[in-house]
Formats: sequence, C-alpha cells, structure tokens
Amino acid sequence: MASLSVEDLFCPVCCDIYKDPVFLSCTHSLCKECLQKFWKIKRTQECPICRRRSSRDKPPRNLVLKNLCDSFLKERSECEEICSLHREKLKLFCLDDKQPVCLVCRDSEKHTNHTFLPICEVVPSFKEELNTTLESLQEKLKHTENIKGEFDKAVQHIKTQAEHTEHQIKEEFKKLHEFLRFEEEATITSLRVEEEQKSQMMKKKLEEMNTHISALLHTIKHMEEMMKSNDDVSFLKNFNVTMERAQISQPDPQMTSGALIHVPHYLGNLTFRVWKKMQDIVHKTPVILDPNTANPFLILSDDLTSVRLSMNIQPIPDNPERFNCYTCVLGSEGFNSGTHCWDVDVKDNKLWIIGVTTASNQRKGDDFFNTDVWSVQYNEFGLFSLYINNPSTVFHVTQYLERVRVHLDYDGGKVSFSDPVTNTHLHTFTHTFTHTLLPFFWSYNNLKILPVKLMVTENHSSD
Repeated sequence: MASLSVEDLFCPVCCDIYKDPVFLSCTHSLCKECLQKFWKIKRTQECPICRRRSSRDKPPRNLVLKNLCDSFLKERSECEEICSLHREKLKLFCLDDKQPVCLVCRDSEKHTNHTFLPICEVVPSFKEELNTTLESLQEKLKHTENIKGEFDKAVQHIKTQAEHTEHQIKEEFKKLHEFLRFEEEATITSLRVEEEQKSQMMKKKLEEMNTHISALLHTIKHMEEMMKSNDDVSFLKNFNVTMERAQISQPDPQMTSGALIHVPHYLGNLTFRVWKKMQDIVHKTPVILDPNTANPFLILSDDLTSVRLSMNIQPIPDNPERFNCYTCVLGSEGFNSGTHCWDVDVKDNKLWIIGVTTASNQRKGDDFFNTDVWSVQYNEFGLFSLYINNPSTVFHVTQYLERVRVHLDYDGGKVSFSDPVTNTHLHTFTHTFTHTLLPFFWSYNNLKILPVKLMVTENHSSD
C-alpha cells in the first residue's frame, strides 16, 4: 500500500474502487465485471486502456489489489461511516428501520415509502432518550447498591440475632436446670432426713431388743445353772424367785408401722409434681412481640413481652415486615379463628395505641391507620392525635388507665377493649373478619404484655 496512491485503487472504467479486480497480460487491472461488459460491447478481447489484445478469456484475479482495496474500504468505512452496500457516506436516518442510510439507500426499493431525517437532526433526540435511560439506570444502580447495603446489614443482623437468641436460650435453660437441680437436691435431702429419722428409730428399737435379749440370756443361763446344781436346798430356795423372774413377760418386739421409707412420696408422679412447682418460674404470655416488625426506635425486652422507646435509631435492616414510620410493633402469631385475650400494662405510658390489624396491612409509609385497624388510643398530652383521625379504626379514651384488656372474638366479628382493674368496658368494634389478624402496639414510653396465670387441672375421666 506504501507504493500505491489512493487513485491507484480506482478502476479506470467505472472510476470506483476495484470490485473483484483481474490482471491482464498488459499489466493493467480492471474490475472483472467492467472488463466483461467492455469485451461484450467491443466484441473483442482487448485492454480498454492500451488496446492490447488479451490472450486469455478468463484473466486471473489480482488478489493483491483486491486485498488492498478491501483494506482501504474497511478503513474508510470505520473512519467515515460508509454505507456497506453503496460505499456512500451515511447522511440520513430511516425512521421506519431505525438505522442510518446513504442517499442511494433512500432511493432503493428496500426503503420505499419510508420516512427519513438528516442524521444531525435525529441524534439530539436520541441522545436525550439515551440520557434519560442512563439516568434511570444510574438511579437503579444507586437503589440496587442501597438494597445491597441493606442485605449486608441483614446478614450481620442475622448473625447478631442468632448469637443473642442462643445466649437467651442458654439463660432460660440455665434457670430451668437450676430449678431442677434445686428440686433434685431438696427431694434427696427430704429422703435423707426420712432415712435418718427412721434409721434412728430402728436403732433405738434394736437397742431395746438387745437389752431384752441380754435379760433373757441372763435368765436362761441362771436357770441352766440351777438345773445343773446338786444342792437341792439351794435349788428350792431360789425356785420361786427364778420362776417369778421368768414369768415376768415383756411384749414380743413388733415392727413399727411406717418404719420403712415412704418411696411413693418421692417417686410417685415425680415429674408431674415438679412440673406443678415450675408454675412459680414458668410464665406464659398470650402475645409475644415480633422484633422483625419493630420500628428502629423501639427496643424489645429479651423475653419479647415489653417494649420501650429509644432516643436513638437501632442499626437494624429495613426488611419488608418492619414499620418505618410509626413506632409500632406486631405480635408474632396471627389469629384467624376462635377467641383470644391479652392484658397490657400501660401505667408508665403517656401515649399509646393498642389493638389488632390485618397481617396484610402495609407497614411502610404513614397510611397504616387508614384501614384494617381496630384499636384504642390514649394521649395524656391532648395536643395532637398522632395524625390519626379515622374514628372507624381508632377509639380515643380520656381516662388514665393502668391496664388495657383486648378481647378478640374472631368468629363473632368483635374486638372489645376494657379496663381489667375496674372491670369497665371501653369500646367494641364489630366487623366481619376474613384475614389473619395480628396484635399491634404503638408506644411512646413503656408497654408490657402481662402473663396469664397457669392452672394445672387433673382430668379423672377414663376416656
């Protein structure tokens, strides 16, 4: 290519870049198609340039020239965006086919009735569209990176949750183990005390029996000696005294009733009796809070029965179940049938909302109280109503309460609220429930769900 100029790459007949060039014996090169047309018209096989007659009907291909032309066309196409079909510069944009075309393409049959615009007019709108898409993707990337951050936070939180939960499990079982060890030691101590008492009693009886046996042996020996004596006078003198001594009868020793260990007292229904005693340390709370729903400003107790407000946000994931607007937390188990009741201690709380909501109720944003909520609210400040003004979902109480009782009759379609201290009814909502309901709590200070008293009953039925 260094020894040739660009003009050397153009066919002298068609004045265009060589297409499949052939090599004549006169050293001139032409497009194969151009040469055949020339020969057909002239009816002679002469060179169009020097008129020298060619000795071959099919001149050989000039592969070197062809490769040079192909390289040139490729370079020009890359630099000038040349139409691959017509070797013309791309100046127009076909709006129907969505692709750049040249002037020859515009007039071709392939683009009949198509609409064209100059490329310079189309590019700005396309760049604007691309920029909009780019901004959208950048926002999506930013959002995805934020979500990834939440995922990373969730992974760490899962580890923390597992470690804390394992610690609490061990603590609870430690209490049970200590209780069982105490009961075991107390039961064995009681057994040892009875063993000692009854062993001492039996030892005393044995001492009495030994004394009695010793007296009998002494009398028997004395009588045996009298029987062997040859002194008849002495024998007769001691006979009456000896007989009186032998006839002084002492009662035969008897095994005292209840002398043995009262084994059933220790082994009979042992596990049941221990289980009954466990009522003093075992508590059942009808509602357990779900920490995965708690607003980041809420702190739950280790046993998940109480909640308090923190001044600092907790570093926890913003998972779908969690409230991010209201300082709410939900119960961990839902209800879709039957009756359920739980008491909440609110004596240390100046602002609270207690009730039930559907499990499907949204928890993000501030529309939580608009629908599917049945609750009572107390506001000691009286300045605002927590932005909740829907009387169909929240009933406002004005009197100070120490406790609130929630009674849900799912099948009967009722949610009732009362004061268990004074046994005063507060309000009842009626509704036909069709979705799973969850207890929910909004807290400004402290709330605690109270445990229920466990009663062990024995059923003597033979069934």
